[in-house]
Amino acid sequence: MKYLAIIPAYNEEKNIYKVVREIKDSNFEKGSNVEFDVVVINDGSNDNTELEAKRAGAKVLNLGINLGIGGAVQTGYLYALYNGYDAAVQIDGDGQHSSKDLGRLANELNDSDVDMVIGSRFICKSNYKPSVCRKLGIRYFSKLVSFLCKSSYYDTTSGYRMVNKRGISLFANYYPQDYPEVETIVYAVKNGLNVKEISVNMNKRQGGKSSITPMKSAYYMIKVTLASVIQPSKRGVA
Repeated sequence: MKYLAIIPAYNEEKNIYKVVREIKDSNFEKGSNVEFDVVVINDGSNDNTELEAKRAGAKVLNLGINLGIGGAVQTGYLYALYNGYDAAVQIDGDGQHSSKDLGRLANELNDSDVDMVIGSRFICKSNYKPSVCRKLGIRYFSKLVSFLCKSSYYDTTSGYRMVNKRGISLFANYYPQDYPEVETIVYAVKNGLNVKEISVNMNKRQGGKSSITPMKSAYYMIKVTLASVIQPSKRGVA
């Protein structure tokens, strides 16, 4: 099987080399039965993200302007679709997602009747300690998604997820443009994908800062809620 790691990156010169190298090195871990190609979607960065990603051995796709997380990730899924990958995983460029869990995500995708596997911080106790406001937001979206999807989901804001060919096809066709993590779960389920969470550990952010500032929180809550409730019509899955 062909596996692809998609890394959206905007001004991640301090982190991207290490993130790519850890994925590359995980391909050679003893007992590993999966190997990942790596594509970095350089989302209009104005630093050395491109050079550092190439130095680490990644394929780099440069976007002429900053499209945001949704546009960058969808570009990665289009690349996966056109190049015939069997599975693709999204990995943040800031170093929070541990490559040590890649094999577990891949095995779950292959061994279970699922189309999408989410790396969850909350199924089991982990080292992740969110702020009070972030914790409340996470709980709110967990309840919202669980209600809309009629199944329990705990870490709906996790960007660490892997999909099979059906998921690649779906997300290459449509992907939310901003704050997409919550909405994509609902979109996937409504389009017939089986979605499952497994427990993972998250690293602390290695550099940079979150794009969700306190000033954006109210907009985030309203926008994501409406987008999740009012989903686009089903687009079909290959």
